[in-house]
Amino acid sequence: MTSFGKLNVEKEHCLTFTNTPFSASAYLQELSCFTGTQLVFEDASRMLEFISGIKITSKQIERICHYQGEQIEKTIKEKVQTGADKIYPDNEELYYVMMDGSMYLTREEKWKEMKLGRIFKATDNFEISKNRGLVTKSEYVCHLGEHTDFLDKLGVYTESLKNPVFINDGARWIWNWVETYYPGSVQILDFFHAKEHLCQFASEYFQNKDERKDWVEEKCGQLLDDKIELVIDGLKKLPVKNKKISELKISLINYYQTNLKRMKYKTFIDKNLRIGSGAIEAAHRDILQQRLKLSGQRWTKKGIQEIANLRILYKSNKLDNQRNLLNHAA
Repeated sequence: MTSFGKLNVEKEHCLTFTNTPFSASAYLQELSCFTGTQLVFEDASRMLEFISGIKITSKQIERICHYQGEQIEKTIKEKVQTGADKIYPDNEELYYVMMDGSMYLTREEKWKEMKLGRIFKATDNFEISKNRGLVTKSEYVCHLGEHTDFLDKLGVYTESLKNPVFINDGARWIWNWVETYYPGSVQILDFFHAKEHLCQFASEYFQNKDERKDWVEEKCGQLLDDKIELVIDGLKKLPVKNKKISELKISLINYYQTNLKRMKYKTFIDKNLRIGSGAIEAAHRDILQQRLKLSGQRWTKKGIQEIANLRILYKSNKLDNQRNLLNHAA
């Protein structure tokens, strides 16, 4: 039996749940979900008792978090199926759309990729310093599993955007989807991925570090000056030393040629557009990894999705959405 300790809960929050697998007020469930998605469940239990006097076991917090995360997943799937409640109805403003994946340890399939999408308004993006930016408000979408299911979820947010700007790495599943559904959109290959591929080739091709550094700087300068064709031409003219380097060179040339129209970096910069997808990489660390990769965490596929759903809810500043779920279940 749960003890509510010394906390004096207001009457309107004391809603007893009859159709859930546990008995707890809406307010206690909200507290449990919040602490359980910030800390491992054992620490969440201790934190709640220390701060508020509420005594609730780690297992009870775990059950509440997973249950509410499951309700969020059902709501998301309903939106995907019905296509109702567009997030940005007929919005003419410029929005950035970024997506990426990272690996998480699951009980059923060992390491499995969770994909994360981030959508934010251009006017909510601020430059704090030369190499540091701040995005004040974002929408997030996540999915553990096939990219097709993830894109269905993301589409609920992007389908009504009039001016989306997609900034991503070179994953074909991303750009195939963008080309199919948003052929007229601005598409940008993340500059730092483009540079990373260049550096990987250079590290194999050039033995001399100074020569390698000078060559990379020259080619990056050309990329930033809308001279991608010149970079490709220079790569083609490089003498090949062995089969491995030949394969690396062909792969790099194909990568750049495939993304040719997405690498007009000077043009993008002149239009005050971002050319980097650092915001989605930062989101992976802040939204997902900060909780899901805490020491000792190994999730079921269903469980990790449920906790990720709650993390998304909090980080998207949608606490009212959860309160509505809680109160409707009462």
